[in-house]
Amino acid sequence: MFDAALFQHTMTNLALGFGLTIYIGLASIALALVLGLALALMRVSSSKLAARFAFLYSSCFRGTPLLVQLFILYYGIGTLPFVRNDPALWWLFSDGGRCAILAIGLNSGAYVSEVLRGGLQSVPTGQIEAAKACGMSGLQCFRRIVFPLAIRQALPAYSNEIVLAIKGTSLASTITVMELTGHAKRLMNQNYAIIETFILAGVLYLLINFFLLGCMHLVERWLKNE
Repeated sequence: MFDAALFQHTMTNLALGFGLTIYIGLASIALALVLGLALALMRVSSSKLAARFAFLYSSCFRGTPLLVQLFILYYGIGTLPFVRNDPALWWLFSDGGRCAILAIGLNSGAYVSEVLRGGLQSVPTGQIEAAKACGMSGLQCFRRIVFPLAIRQALPAYSNEIVLAIKGTSLASTITVMELTGHAKRLMNQNYAIIETFILAGVLYLLINFFLLGCMHLVERWLKNE
């Protein structure tokens, strides 16, 4: 029986992992956005080497499971001698939370790059030529014309990737990170209320995603009114 006392105990413990889930998710989203934009620019650049590198990166990270990437970063790279002997690298790979942020960010960045690439390629060539004819430099053209138009096209698909990144944080529990799912697993072994515990955990994930999607909807409306 999932009584009031057990409900309160469950929510109290899940709340301990709620903040860590938000931290890992937001940090991963930020890393993925920066990486995805850089890769998207490489894909549409005139440099064949840069375009091929971005394509290879995107193919590798989109073609392999996030769980495998997590294990490679935490259990694999963290055991290499040169990583253990380097303070900066050991700081990064010795902590499950930081490895989770890195893995989710690298994985999500590959998907974000494809989303942003589609947005960049959707910008009409005529508008770019008109901007250059007005005397804009390449950077000014990108900042004032290309990027604002591209982000309007890419925003709906990018919102989906944000949701996937938040859901991806649940895999961090497999590398000893006690985020929301990690606490739910521990509670499951204590109270054996499996369905109730994970329903509550799912509701908390929904709250995070509803809030982020609401923010993205506001951004989308703002961009349309610009």
